[in-house]
Amino acid sequence: MGGDHGPPVTVAAVVDYLHRSPGTDIILVGLPDAIETELRTIRAATSDRLRIHPASEVVGMDESPALALRGKKNSSMRVALNLVKSGEAQACVSAGNTGALIATSRFVLKTLHGIDRPALAVVLPTIKGHTYVLDLGANVDCSAEHLLQFGVMGATLVSTVENKEKPSVGLLNIGEEEIKGNEVVKQAAELLRDSGLNFYGNIEGNDIYKGTTDVVVCDGFVGNVALKASEGVAQMLSTYLREEFRRNLLTRFAGFVALPVINAFKRRVDHRRYNGASLLGLRGIVIKSHGSADSHAFGFAIARAVDEVRGGMLHHISERVAQLPHHSKNSSSYSQPLAEESPA
Repeated sequence: MGGDHGPPVTVAAVVDYLHRSPGTDIILVGLPDAIETELRTIRAATSDRLRIHPASEVVGMDESPALALRGKKNSSMRVALNLVKSGEAQACVSAGNTGALIATSRFVLKTLHGIDRPALAVVLPTIKGHTYVLDLGANVDCSAEHLLQFGVMGATLVSTVENKEKPSVGLLNIGEEEIKGNEVVKQAAELLRDSGLNFYGNIEGNDIYKGTTDVVVCDGFVGNVALKASEGVAQMLSTYLREEFRRNLLTRFAGFVALPVINAFKRRVDHRRYNGASLLGLRGIVIKSHGSADSHAFGFAIARAVDEVRGGMLHHISERVAQLPHHSKNSSSYSQPLAEESPA
């Protein structure tokens, strides 16, 4: 029900995904009338693989996470997460209110043993392909131990979905030298070096899009600023390019001639292909789609959830965290058994 567009995007994306992926079942959680109306609009229907689970409330995109958590216990977001907790579903995908999703996910699912805080991980395009960056805003203030945990979760995510045995991990800093950065970052670098991960060392902001490492670790404040700054630069370049091609008849003709190259470039950096931020560290798989995503982009978020389930990501993270030398001192005390992980 969430995002800028709601059911017209999510329902269409689900129906299209089911046509392409016979091994997946999907539950649409939300206001039944709205969902059924959209299914009729696109001439689709419920089936053994597509069913509706009712929820009587919806969390607004600008609603306070605390109020949503306390006051809307039958919201579509909360109901969907409860399905994951019970094992009826293996993943939750939402385009709704980010703060409410993080708060509700942490309350309902709890964190994995050994993980103090969940982190948002997003995929970004690079010169070499793509890289995974976390945290992107779930945690503004982090300790060195938290950054270590982010590194473990990010590396495990890459190993799970990319089949890379030893993905490289970089720590985002203001310089590559070990003496650079604040005390938290310096301590985090020491922990990462002793963690057994393939730790590259400190990296700078320009290394993100160079593809220097498979995983980029930072706190949520730095990560969110870096992401939004990147989006702003991309929008500025796109605007400049359109303005230059429309300047006069000659530039319009040049734009027409260059159209195949421009279209190829747009496909290569199409942000929709990278939609779906993983909320790592929980006892269930949660994917946050961008609120402005269209049905094509939302389909990629669904695919990301399925890949993480089929790869057994939760168990891999638990096993890797248990091997950390600092695990016992700072780990969470929550010890509920993991839910069964079968692709659904």
